[in-house]
Amino acid sequence: MGIGVQEMIWIFLILVLLFGAKKLPELAQGLGKGIREFKKATNAIDEEDPKVEKKIADDKADSSVE
Repeated sequence: MGIGVQEMIWIFLILVLLFGAKKLPELAQGLGKGIREFKKATNAIDEEDPKVEKKIADDKADSSVE
């Protein structure tokens, strides 16, 4: 069960009534910027994970040798 065309039209009409036609592009632009920032942050975390995991593994190996 997904959102159908009729539901999408109703949602769009309600948004136009609430915010006005002039404000919707600004809202969409802000939402797009927020999503981009979120993706950048998650990609940065994903890039750091292998480095962190390797360091933790190296630290465990060093501490087990002692």
